[in-house]
Amino acid sequence: MSRRLIAALAAAFGFLLILFGSLARADGLNAAFDSISIPDIQAHVTILANDAMEGREAGTRGGRAAAAYLETQLAEFGLTPGGDGDAFIQSFAGERYRNVLAILEGSDPTLKHEYVLVGAHYDHVGYGTSRNSRGPLGLVHNGADDNASGVAGVLEIAQAVTFLASPPRRSILFAFWDGEEKGLLGSRHWSSQPTVSPQAVTLAFNADMIGRLRGETLHVFGTRTARGLRRWVSEQNQTTGLALDISWELKAHSDHYPLVERGIPALMLHTGLHDEWHRPTDDVDKINHEGISTTTRLLLWLVVDAANRPNRFVFRQDSRSERPADLARLEKSVSPRPPRLGIAWARENGDLPGVTLTLVTPGSPADRAGLQIGDRLVRFHDVDTTEDASRLGVAIWAAGSPTTAVVQREGAILEIPVELDGQPLRYGISWREDEGEPGTVLLSEVVPLSAAYRAGLQAGDRIYRVADRDFRDGNELAQRLVALAGPVSLQIERIGRLRTVSIEAPSVP
Repeated sequence: MSRRLIAALAAAFGFLLILFGSLARADGLNAAFDSISIPDIQAHVTILANDAMEGREAGTRGGRAAAAYLETQLAEFGLTPGGDGDAFIQSFAGERYRNVLAILEGSDPTLKHEYVLVGAHYDHVGYGTSRNSRGPLGLVHNGADDNASGVAGVLEIAQAVTFLASPPRRSILFAFWDGEEKGLLGSRHWSSQPTVSPQAVTLAFNADMIGRLRGETLHVFGTRTARGLRRWVSEQNQTTGLALDISWELKAHSDHYPLVERGIPALMLHTGLHDEWHRPTDDVDKINHEGISTTTRLLLWLVVDAANRPNRFVFRQDSRSERPADLARLEKSVSPRPPRLGIAWARENGDLPGVTLTLVTPGSPADRAGLQIGDRLVRFHDVDTTEDASRLGVAIWAAGSPTTAVVQREGAILEIPVELDGQPLRYGISWREDEGEPGTVLLSEVVPLSAAYRAGLQAGDRIYRVADRDFRDGNELAQRLVALAGPVSLQIERIGRLRTVSIEAPSVP
């Protein structure tokens, strides 16, 4: 492909990018986020996934054309070259391959010497080979999702940060990796020949295949590489409300891995594999541009916050050995508890008081106390079932022992003492702690019909705050739950989404 054609493509689409960008330009944080636009994203993906780029294979004319396009964009954004010398390019393998690097210098005199790295690989597989294509071969593999989508997102962020009233405190290094499809060559080369000190990189991001968002689900890898990353990502996610599929898998399948090998905390965002992956059919018409926009907005929130936070993330060595099976063990629910009373009930006739016992388990506390199927239970512990039968389960789990059941049987009202099994559960939850997420707990149990169950909690939920305050560990959480009276508010996280629930605090005499 001739340089004239490259220049014509860049000029045509560059005009559109400048036009849409200029309409959004203003000072301040909101302007930065508002600058991320679907037309910009669509233009980037369309250029990079055009047949004229011939699949952007590293070391080919299509790959060089893609690198030239990236250089042009970064220069127009006014970023500082971050490659060899005063260039955007970092060449390697005898100048056959080229990373494209740019820097936004930070505003803090001290922290500007630290970096947040934001990267995406721009190469693909060209016409495909038996090693890297799922067929058919000999056709241009445009790689619209893999990885024109990630490049478009990172370009949007590179432009967006120039709309800030002042740069973030730390510097931001934008990295467009070459040779990912040939074995993570670009990121491995940078890791061995870094343009800034790897020790100065506080956190790295990798946007790889973010163009096929489905069901609002974004896959996130790498949250174990520093303590507290899951909570931090989830808190930033409130700007988008995406469902986060957070995996403990950490392997050499994308460009964040060589950075992890250098001890850099790193996160990868990904919208999942699909049938067009590494096939010629991975084209622009299948891209969810709105999904790229949403994912990019979340990534921008993360980048800006990471660049401004007072403390840096510290690499967590244990992340190198943790596996998805470890997450499954951590999240595994405990075995169901035996019932405390041993009854089932129904409100069979709204005109009659209380609820009707439909089951009394043989040998249970209810059976030992003399309760019978057909009894009308009108009061148990502190719950009047004629007024609010929905709290009966809460009372059974929270009541001290012994307690009293009041039943109507054959027209008579009977007060029956009951010795309950097990210890009272005020809220009906138990949890595990996670060394990688200090100051949080993961629910391993939510007892059916308990106060927590009624509030909508589920096993696997994570508790972040109680009564609008953080807590150090599970012991402090337990102490505060015991001490609090009245409805208790808990901030919980489920699939990366935060919400606050209010739980009754029944008395436990």
